Amino acid sequence: MRRLRGQERAITGNQQTSWAFADVFVAEDEALRWARDRAYEAGLRSVSNGTGGALRLLAAAVDAKAVAEIGTGTGVSGIHLLHGMRPDGVLTTVDSDPECQQFARQAFRAAGFAGNRARFIPGRALEVLPRLADGGYDLVFCDGDRLECLDYLAESLRLLRPGGLVCFEGVFADGRTVDSALPPAEVQRVRELLRAVRESTALVPSLLPVGDGLLCAVRRG
Repeated sequence: MRRLRGQERAITGNQQTSWAFADVFVAEDEALRWARDRAYEAGLRSVSNGTGGALRLLAAAVDAKAVAEIGTGTGVSGIHLLHGMRPDGVLTTVDSDPECQQFARQAFRAAGFAGNRARFIPGRALEVLPRLADGGYDLVFCDGDRLECLDYLAESLRLLRPGGLVCFEGVFADGRTVDSALPPAEVQRVRELLRAVRESTALVPSLLPVGDGLLCAVRRG
């Protein structure tokens, strides 16, 4: 066992190289590159390769048949989730921008997924989520407004079956979450989310250092 000095070691060049390698370990196909290009043109930031690979793995690990996604974007994260889900699984994806959802439809089709594999719901997440079924989902992926993340957590706990998984993208907030400076409101809300998930007796949490940070938690049975 390695002996550490203090609680942490400095991040070395080798570690940075290793993390960069891990982030491109899952190769992108043409459909993913197309969706990522559409996001770039629209001024949106897509999940990284590493985050997408983690989502794919997690969806497969819970044998996901029903997944809810907050923040369709142009379909990058959705493609990864669909690749990990069961062949008969359905992704319910919510976004306030119908034009982006049209790009996602094209991306899903280009990736080889049948039209009935995804249900697109336009609208604000906090208006749509209450209409979804209690305990009806194996995984909930949250990539929406950071100011609403605590509300997403509450809705996710209602939507998930026991043993289901909730994931939050972007919890590092480009390094601002761990910055000692006074944070903007959205970063303060992310800190509150991290604290709530870590301290919840209903969840088994982990924080994965992929992309801009992926907070994951399993709902206890």
